[in-house]
Amino acid sequence: MPHPFLLSRVLLRFDSEESNLLNEVSAAAFTPDGSLWVGSDELASIERLTAVEPYVYGNHQPFAVSNFVKLANPDGEIDIEGLDYSDSYLWFTGSHSSKRKKAKGKKPDKDIQKLATIEVELNRYMIARIPVIDGELVQSASDPNHPEKTLTAAYLQTTETGNLLTDALKDDPHLGVYMSTQLASKDNGFDVEGLTVRGNRIFLGLRGPVLGGWAIILELEMNELEPGLLSLKRIGPDNRYYKKHFVNLNGLGIRELCLYQDDLIILAGPTMVLEGKMEIFKLKKAFNRDGDTIASADSGDLKSLFDLPFTIGSDHAEGLALFKCLGQSNALLVVYDAPDQARRIEPAAVLMDVFRLK
Repeated sequence: MPHPFLLSRVLLRFDSEESNLLNEVSAAAFTPDGSLWVGSDELASIERLTAVEPYVYGNHQPFAVSNFVKLANPDGEIDIEGLDYSDSYLWFTGSHSSKRKKAKGKKPDKDIQKLATIEVELNRYMIARIPVIDGELVQSASDPNHPEKTLTAAYLQTTETGNLLTDALKDDPHLGVYMSTQLASKDNGFDVEGLTVRGNRIFLGLRGPVLGGWAIILELEMNELEPGLLSLKRIGPDNRYYKKHFVNLNGLGIRELCLYQDDLIILAGPTMVLEGKMEIFKLKKAFNRDGDTIASADSGDLKSLFDLPFTIGSDHAEGLALFKCLGQSNALLVVYDAPDQARRIEPAAVLMDVFRLK
């Protein structure tokens, strides 16, 4: 396995020492104006940072998602697990997952009761886009590339139990049982933790379930049902609203996706609440896959690039973004949940890593 080559580090400087920002960064994306956008799995906002000096991003500005799209609970978290930019839109996804209450190890009776409690938060069932104009998120605007076209903030239509995607998956032979039982995400339940977009085509990476060692990427295509509301196009076999791409990531689930030309870069990590290795893969020619597909190292279209450095209890890689660094036009920025304390060189700032991408 090739070793990772660390090109540099990037300092993210926030305007607050709030742990939900410094310790819970779960997604990252750049927009053409040079802004770096990050999401937290504990907030209902998207944070913008801009370059203040080489490899330092600051001027922190939060944007409340509820100002642009309707949330089931405006005060609740979204559990943002993926961000990407395409055609003047910043896209994001929630985890679409349920969660088991955490036992804290202090009061046995309460802990046992908590472990029997599954919580569902409808804000998590969110796939949405927001126009970006000159580094600002806006509700609507003229498309700078096509002035006759109007850009509008919009989200995938929600339902009583989730959204159009989760409803469509209820009868799926692989995923239907996970939708009906509301198995908690960290128990190998349904859990979206990767997003990449080109135009209206979207790839969602699933941290879980992993089926017999195979992780799953869902491919979708969005239609605008009406201003502010998105629906799904039928693109899959049997007139389905989705395609499924199975990938053998050595038993790991998907933590993030990003596009590198026509290939998918996959960040893979443990599915459940485990401390384990995280690995970077490349799936070749993601946009040339008809129907449902299956890929492994043996098939030749999936390649392991390198393992990320492994630290027990910290540095859980969560987000990816292509980044120009030290003459490398497509280096890979990796952002971390639970960053090691050594990355906190300032009270309200944290260091992230940039690796060479071959």
